[in-house]
Amino acid sequence: MTQRRQFGATFKAKVAVEAIKGSKTTNEIASLYEVHPTQVAQWKKEALEVLPKAMADGRTKAARDSRAVDEEQLHRKIGQQAMEIDFLKKKLRQLGLLNES
Repeated sequence: MTQRRQFGATFKAKVAVEAIKGSKTTNEIASLYEVHPTQVAQWKKEALEVLPKAMADGRTKAARDSRAVDEEQLHRKIGQQAMEIDFLKKKLRQLGLLNES
């Protein structure tokens, strides 16, 4: 029984880019990289489907809204910073470096 070959993402991308360029036929690319022509076509199709997402700049409203924000953690951080500011103000007043206002 023969074991199936495993191809890494870099290899697949290399073959897909070659297919997208269109300078060689699918059969030529398959022969060059020693894979089946159907596999070359499949990797090309997958690459073309993923490219628009990969090229998106993430500045759309939908992209911003989809980012998870941990509001509870942000509120804790704000509270901690407020306490630190109050502490420092108190110490500065004790040292006479901050006027009472």
